[in-house]
Amino acid sequence: MNRRVLREIPDDHADCSTTQLATTRVAVALDATPHASVEPRRIDAAHARGDVLRTTGLFKSFRKGPVEVPVLRGVDMSVRRGELLAIVGQSGSGKSTLLHLLGTLDAPDQGEIHFEGRRIDNVSSAERDLLRNRRFGMIFQFYHLLPELSVLENVLAPVMITESVVGYMMRRRRHRRRAVELIELLGLGHRLAHKPRELSGGEMQRTAIARALVTNPDLLLADEPTGNLDHETGREILDVLRALNREQNLTIVMVTHDQSIADRADRVVRLADGQVQFPNP
Repeated sequence: MNRRVLREIPDDHADCSTTQLATTRVAVALDATPHASVEPRRIDAAHARGDVLRTTGLFKSFRKGPVEVPVLRGVDMSVRRGELLAIVGQSGSGKSTLLHLLGTLDAPDQGEIHFEGRRIDNVSSAERDLLRNRRFGMIFQFYHLLPELSVLENVLAPVMITESVVGYMMRRRRHRRRAVELIELLGLGHRLAHKPRELSGGEMQRTAIARALVTNPDLLLADEPTGNLDHETGREILDVLRALNREQNLTIVMVTHDQSIADRADRVVRLADGQVQFPNP
């Protein structure tokens, strides 16, 4: 796997060995194949009107020693374009597993996943990488920021990985401009050069949101985005996601165990024992 990336350096004193280590770790964390030659095929809007994402009969099990433990047991669900959908359920109900399948971080044992009318659970590794890097944005409970990089560099990381060195050099000003605009939109314009250790939990999650949006994705997948934050900070992060959903028509699928957060979604899908229970119409 080719993991050559180009780091955006805001000053002239960055350490080269730190740069190489950090960017390699980004590539591993995102499981990215930079500048792959296979482009995901775009589907005409007429074939994808309404549901942007749809699953049919998803099954997933994991092996624990000699025992196979079923996690998902035939999940059928859909995500409508432009909505904020919450997936809720008790711990162990399969919420995060389902989100990882939707984001092609893992593959189902059985069943199908369709994005914009095209099946994506059985595509090549290169196509999955491109989907995650260009069409999907992902945020997690624990941020996954690289401590060696500044806020700006962390936000730019997906672009650095997706682009070839030459491609990034040609478009670096445009990428940097978008990254700065997102960071400022999320209220961190004064933190561009700060490292994660200098940020609060809410600021780190805002940085992670900006990173997820830097490639202008069609779909944002959020796994417990407020789970590691206090109530007030969590509410602020949800306000940010809701504003992005409404003002930019960004489709968001969010996993949460907090019913008060789920109540602010457009629809709720409830999982219990790996199956969908009483989805909202």
